[in-house]
Amino acid sequence: MSRIGRLPIDVPKGVTVTVNDMNVTVKGPKGELSQLLRPEVSLEVQDDTVVVSRKNDSKKAKGFHGLYRQLVANMVVGVSQGFSRTLLINGVGYRAEVKGSSVLLNLGYSNPIEYMVPEGITITGEGANKLVVQGIDKQLVGKTASEIRKVRPPEPYKGKGVKYEDEYVRRKVGKSGIK
Repeated sequence: MSRIGRLPIDVPKGVTVTVNDMNVTVKGPKGELSQLLRPEVSLEVQDDTVVVSRKNDSKKAKGFHGLYRQLVANMVVGVSQGFSRTLLINGVGYRAEVKGSSVLLNLGYSNPIEYMVPEGITITGEGANKLVVQGIDKQLVGKTASEIRKVRPPEPYKGKGVKYEDEYVRRKVGKSGIK
């Protein structure tokens, strides 16, 4: 039995989970998310917990068991608390500015780059060198943060670029450090 798949999901107060055929919908104070279910997996809602079970012991069903348990758990956390990812911008003249539904990135290229923020995501700038990506969908928050980071990933010599707050950039010595 999948270690992750067999764990029940606790549903906090104010969050409702409904299952219709092959679709699960989670509603909470921050919004609503829905996910299609695979036929190998079934969902049972009991009082204040949700249990994910698989219909047979095929290799495919075992793989989807833990996956869909975690997807539903992320949906519950997203509609109740939300997710956020912080990006730090490091470099001389590098800055980001939030303008309505877009982010203007000055990252050392000849022209600034305008990144359009997807629907369901809010980006706030804390100073010129810090961006906080927030939303209820964990996958969309991660994808958005990754796309912004991909514009100028951190380089190993001076550490210039866009990095996650919890990311460690392994630094190299460079030519002047070798004697």
